[in-house]
Formats: sequence, C-alpha cells, structure tokens
Amino acid sequence: MSDTFERKQLRWINPLAVWGTAEGLDEVASVTTPNPRDVWDDNTAYKVKTHKVGRLKHYVVWPAHGETLWSRWRWWPTRRNLLHIHGLYNRKTLKAEKKIDDRRPIYWALALIVIALGPLLFPASMQNTLLSAGAIFCIFAAINVCWTLIVGTASIFSLATYAVVGVSAFMTTWASIQYGLPWYTMPVMGTVIGGAMGALIAFPALRLDGFYYALLTLGLNELCRVFFTTSKQFGSASGGLYGADTYIPDTLSPLAQSLTGYYGAFLLLLAALFLFRFINGKRLGRILRMAPEKREAFAQACGVDYRTARVTIFLVTSAALGFIGGFYAAQYRGVAFSIFSFDTVLLGLAMLTIGGIGKAEGAILGTLVVTFLDKVLIEIGPLRYFLIGLIMLAVVLFLNKGYFGIKQQFNAWRDKKRGEWRSMRAEKGGEALPEEATEIDDKDELFFRRFDKLQRDHLKKMICPEIIEEHRRRPLGQHSEALERVLYYFRRSPMEDKYALHHIAATDRYKIIAFSGKRGVSPRVVEDREYETMDDAYHAIFMRRIHDLMES
Repeated sequence: MSDTFERKQLRWINPLAVWGTAEGLDEVASVTTPNPRDVWDDNTAYKVKTHKVGRLKHYVVWPAHGETLWSRWRWWPTRRNLLHIHGLYNRKTLKAEKKIDDRRPIYWALALIVIALGPLLFPASMQNTLLSAGAIFCIFAAINVCWTLIVGTASIFSLATYAVVGVSAFMTTWASIQYGLPWYTMPVMGTVIGGAMGALIAFPALRLDGFYYALLTLGLNELCRVFFTTSKQFGSASGGLYGADTYIPDTLSPLAQSLTGYYGAFLLLLAALFLFRFINGKRLGRILRMAPEKREAFAQACGVDYRTARVTIFLVTSAALGFIGGFYAAQYRGVAFSIFSFDTVLLGLAMLTIGGIGKAEGAILGTLVVTFLDKVLIEIGPLRYFLIGLIMLAVVLFLNKGYFGIKQQFNAWRDKKRGEWRSMRAEKGGEALPEEATEIDDKDELFFRRFDKLQRDHLKKMICPEIIEEHRRRPLGQHSEALERVLYYFRRSPMEDKYALHHIAATDRYKIIAFSGKRGVSPRVVEDREYETMDDAYHAIFMRRIHDLMES
C-alpha cells in the first residue's frame, strides 16, 4: 500500500461560525487527512520474530498489614517516612503485598551497627591498631561528611576545611593548657572559633567561585600552617601542642582507653550524619538542588536566593568543623602540625573522590578505604600512598560520581547497549520488545506505546508545507482539522523534555526551555536565541516539535 496520498486544496468550515463565536475565522484552507486504517494495516503487516527471554527484577515483598503504620513513622525532625513502602497487587497469588522502594535506611542501620560492634569483631592480635584506626576513621569521616556539605550541597569548592579544624584544635588546646579549661568546654569553644573562621572565609565566596576560590582557601590553609609551625607558644619546637584536658580517664587500662576513644569518635560521626541529614534533606538542601552548577541564573530568575543558602550552609558547617576540632584536641590531648599539611588535604580530597562528592555514604566509604590503607597497612611502607593514588585515579577516569555512582552509571551503560541491540532488530520508534515487556508490570503501558506509534505514523503523513505556513500565520486560535490534530498530540506529551517559553522581563523577549519532568530539577535552556514576539517563539517551538516527531 502506498504511503503517499493526493493532497487537495479544500476549505475547512469552522463549526463555531454558525454561533458567531469563530473570532472572525469562518473558513481555513485545509488538506485531506490520510485514512487511519492505512496506518494500522502497515503496522500489522510486519511482525518481528519474538523469543521467550526476559529479565525480572527481584524485590523483597511481604503480606500487607496496617495502612497507617509506615506512613506515621518518620525520621525526626524531618517529614521523611521511615521506609519508602508502597502496596502492590500480586497477579499470581491474588494477594496484596508491600514493597520497599528505598532500602538505604536499612543499609545505613546495618553499616552503623557493624561500626558499633566493630571492637567485638577485631582480632586480638590487631585490636589496639584497629581501635586507634577506627577512632581516626570516625573523626575524619565526620570531617568529610561536613566537607561534602560544602563541596557537594553548597557547591563551594573550599580547601580550608582542615584549616578550620586545625585552628580550632590549636586554640582550644592552648586555652586548656593556659587557663585549665575542662574537656567539655573545648568543643563549645571550637564551635565559636569555627563559626568565626567560617564568617571570614564566606565573604570571598560571594565574589569568587571554582578554581580561584580553591586557590584562595588553599593559600589560607598554608598561612595557618606557617603561623602555627613558627610560633613558640603553639609548640614550634615539639611538632605540635599537647597537654590539654581529655575525656578519657588516665585510670583506665590501655584497652579501655582505646575503647572509650573509639566510641567517643563514633558518637561524633553520628552527630555529623545527623547534621548532614538535617541540612541536605531540609529546606536549604532543596533550595540548592534548584540551583546546581551552571544553572544559577535560572534559579535566581525563579526567585531562589541560592547565595544566602550557600553562605548559611558554609557558616553552619564551619561551626561544626570547629566543634570537631575541639573534640579532636580533647581526644588526643592536643594536635600536631600535620593537620595543616598539604598531604592531609590531598588525602581528604581522595576520600571524597573515591566515595563520591555530595553523598554522606560516599564520604564515609572513601574515608574507610584511605584510613585502612594509611593506618592499618603500615608495614607495606610508602606503597600504600601509591595504592591510594591508583584508586583515586581509577575513580576519576572510569567513574562519574565515585563508588556510589557505579549503579547509576552501569544502568545508563546497560540501557545504551540495550538500545543498540534493539535498534538492530526493531523498527525506529517501534513498540517494546519481548524482553522489555516482561519488565513492565503495567501492560497498559505496552498498549499505549502501540497506540502512540500508530498515531505518530498517522500524524507524519499530515505534515506538509500548508499546515506549517498556517501555523506561522496564526500560532494561536482555531486551526484546520489537520493542524488541530497535530497540535492536540503535542499538547498531551509528557512533561519530560516538553518545550515551553521563558519570558525575559529585562529585554521583553522569549527563550525556549525544556522541562526536566522531575520534581526539584530546574528546566534547561534549549538554545540561546531570543525571539521578539510570542508568535515567533510559539512557531519556533512548533517547528522543534515537528522535527522531533519526524525523527521519532
């Protein structure tokens, strides 16, 4: 059957003309529309050979129970549910079941339980080494969790994190030695010092960003190192300042002291995780997810005050880093100059990079890997730093978002390969293949895809210079039957990548944007071209939709 049809110049009569509400458009030049039956025959005449293969995803389900139990349990003080659970209907057993969509709280609980029970699992021959390394891991993990709030959530590339921790540790140690401050006042004093340093460092962040701000904060870290290493009152001759009060009693045995330090650092890690959840999962975190890197202009146009949010997070996190510095001094009775060294900064960056920037679990995993190689495998010598560099290099080269981005990256690669394999066997813009159909639980989706393909094939035959010219002359209002059918299809398209107009108030012009289709993700600008009138912008969107339709 021929895919072409004879176009005749017809007149389309507006049905509203009888009632006098046609807005002056009684007749429109139209074209004949093809017979939908021809499209159906063309699509049903060819069948791809199918095979009984597929892949089923495994989920843990259990029989349904109380409706309000899981909806009422929430993570205090947020409004987030305890577990993301929803009910589903099992078509095989004909029973109602429940499925966990987000298993991360379960993994977090298991991981924290393992860390808490770690001393019971350590071998006796390495217990002291592992307890010391575990305390260092918890403290540095708390530092990196706060650091990932600055770099990931606030998008401020600051390298002065260890400078804030080191200055707070040195000042609280000096105050404890000089004035006899007890250990429980040292973290409080460190919080004040950290907040003051954060306020000092936050002002350049309003004017600088990216590489230049990183250089500035790195220089500040070096200035702090030079000042404290050359100052006699801060222990320039002894390699550090020691002698502060501590919460670990001297009367305890060495093993009991190590256990006390381990669990004290573990409580510090829990406090840092609570701070991360309280900031990243609340209003400040949601505001900054509206203004990621290179999309600040659109967020500002939408009324999002991202600068204030970033500075607020920086100040709060700096105060938390000061608290950690005071706790560090109370843990080890002082602090060494190595806290300011460039090696410490590089190891901290390696910890964030290996796990993934912007994720608390990434900061903890990266800290665990680096601490294990650096503090436990001491007998292998300098080779351990070479191993850390190799792991960091492999993550940078082959992973997009650290270890915890592997799953997302693998799914994207798998979908790409699936598309390549299916493109060799399926028609362009065709329906779902058998192996994909087994993964779709709602079979109405398959029938909708089949109907959508038939409709697109039908509408492609309507596209002609006549309806394009008709839309150019009159983008809005009543149109001919062929153009109305095409426009109705465009209007019911999903929100993902759907085109829209963005009015620029300063120039009174229009730009084309595309919605993301995801809550909290801002639209993207499609092109830099600006249109003077709304009709020109609407017609430009129409031409883009025509191009997408013909290429589908």
